[in-house]
Amino acid sequence: MDRNQAWEIVCEFVKSEGLRRHMLAVEACVTAYAKQLGEDEERTGRSCPLCAMTRMETWAVTALLHDFDWEIHPEAPDHPMKGEAILAERGVSDEIRRAILSHANYSGVARVSPLEKTLFACDELAGFLTACSYVKPGRSIHEVETASVRKKLKDKAFARAVNRDDIINGAAELGVDLDAHITFCIAAMKARAGELGLAGTASANR
Repeated sequence: MDRNQAWEIVCEFVKSEGLRRHMLAVEACVTAYAKQLGEDEERTGRSCPLCAMTRMETWAVTALLHDFDWEIHPEAPDHPMKGEAILAERGVSDEIRRAILSHANYSGVARVSPLEKTLFACDELAGFLTACSYVKPGRSIHEVETASVRKKLKDKAFARAVNRDDIINGAAELGVDLDAHITFCIAAMKARAGELGLAGTASANR
């Protein structure tokens, strides 16, 4: 299961452009952490070149697939439990499937590995940063600043579907300062703003 195959699964099950972009946003944040942690250098499957994939790709696939079943299983606990069974049938590794299960607090799967903690920490925050971008004049992630994000987190009426506790607890589990985590994810999403539909207007990015 490489990234291209994971994206094919996303396109098969996810028709909403917004949800696809959310998964790409989470991927942007998760893979940025993978690089910071040196996961882009380690390789698995050394004894089988056809199966070899970088750890970075493992993290990317996990992020892309974490919500692939949301449209067919929109209620907890069906998501991601029933989705995990589909991924198993498609040959997705135990490591990736476990990480996806762990991002749901009700799954009973504890977050232990750096990948599991990073996915949880980035999921809700990526969605919140997207919402923050949409209310900017240029609808751009380039206009989003950490201080304004912290202010919006206190506004319970804003992006009310986003779980604030998951954002706060996710940073704590990852062992990073919340402001630093927000700043890091903003930068990661800026790097892929066009792909995420968050590039905005040229004037907004100056």
